[in-house]
Amino acid sequence: MSANSPRLRRAFARGPVAETRRVIELLRRETIGGFLLVGAAIVAIVVANTPLIDVYETIRDTTFGYAPWHLRLTVGQWASDGLLAVFFFLVGLELNREIVAGSLRSARAAVVPVFAAVGGVVVPALIYFGINFGRDAVHGWAIPTATDIAFAVAVLAVVGRGLPAALRLFLLTLAVVDDLIAIVIIAVVYTESVKPTPLLAALVPIALFAFLSRRFADWFAAQRWPAWMVLLPLGVVAWALVHASGIHATIAGVVLGFMVPVRRGGQGLAEEFEHRFRPISAGVAVPVFAFFSAGVAVGGWSGLGSMISDPIAIGVMAGLILGKPIGILAATWLTVRFTGAELDPSVRWGDLTGVAALTGIGFTVSLLVAELSFPGDETALDHGKAAVLVASLVVAVVAGSILSLLGRRREAASDRPRKAN
Repeated sequence: MSANSPRLRRAFARGPVAETRRVIELLRRETIGGFLLVGAAIVAIVVANTPLIDVYETIRDTTFGYAPWHLRLTVGQWASDGLLAVFFFLVGLELNREIVAGSLRSARAAVVPVFAAVGGVVVPALIYFGINFGRDAVHGWAIPTATDIAFAVAVLAVVGRGLPAALRLFLLTLAVVDDLIAIVIIAVVYTESVKPTPLLAALVPIALFAFLSRRFADWFAAQRWPAWMVLLPLGVVAWALVHASGIHATIAGVVLGFMVPVRRGGQGLAEEFEHRFRPISAGVAVPVFAFFSAGVAVGGWSGLGSMISDPIAIGVMAGLILGKPIGILAATWLTVRFTGAELDPSVRWGDLTGVAALTGIGFTVSLLVAELSFPGDETALDHGKAAVLVASLVVAVVAGSILSLLGRRREAASDRPRKAN
């Protein structure tokens, strides 16, 4: 069958020039956030394993807020429930953008990354479930299912020179779908009970936010202060009511992100908000969360060995290091095989293997899911977090080495024709 046959669809196609440029610029901004995230996590680990741990834990566990509104939280909870809402607001914006005007708009273009993301969630979950079957810790199955796009892109920026633009777009699209699945898991699996009154009340500020952001989109895009004075208070009220309902408050950020209008073929309010809030998320919200979440007291090499030999840690590490790439590669191959698609000429299976391995960097969302999985069980929580940190480090080194080697081979291959001439 010829490559031009109408039955074939090209996977990992580059896409429109404007969309490709937008993705490259977005990945560039994520790179900076990734380095800040890693730096904050390293500082937290160092502090948690020095005499400063008492100060660290005192600050993290200090409570403040208005108790009658269920907002008397620890500093650590404010970081995970409050600051991460900014991160998830941007996730909602990006999901909205991709569905309306990006790579998820066309079912034909989205089929490969969507199924790849599903494979990258299902296989790690099954691996963790199998290792911890019959134990109370089995409900941590979702920890190894997430991908931290900022951390992954930071590694990609260092070692991924020459990687085809089509594959970078695939990575971002896959991560967006991965985030959507993680959002559904957090909302459904980790919500024990829902209080209908505050949840229904939250619909009022969300509806007002949606109406105003669409009715006065040009005004909010042209002027900075109206968004802070009008939309931000509505967002805060919606966040507080969702938090009081029992659903994780970051879901409010996602919903509000979906309410912002997206303009096809031009700079709209969604793009303007992304430009304004990305630095807050990458520079403040995510690093602060990482600092208060990644501070695990290891207790030396023996303590680390004890942590990562726990079935919880083994399940998390096996899921991230092995499950993510196996699931993504298998789902991609099956989708390409049975939909009649073909790889873009610029994409090789070796490149895809390196990118698939890179998705095993869980970090931000994996740490959040660990906290939701083991509330009140400090030992299980520390083991789960330690496994996320170790697995992310291993994946960064292994995937980085694969992509670096492939990059050198690609450069060498491109030099041969020049030398021949």
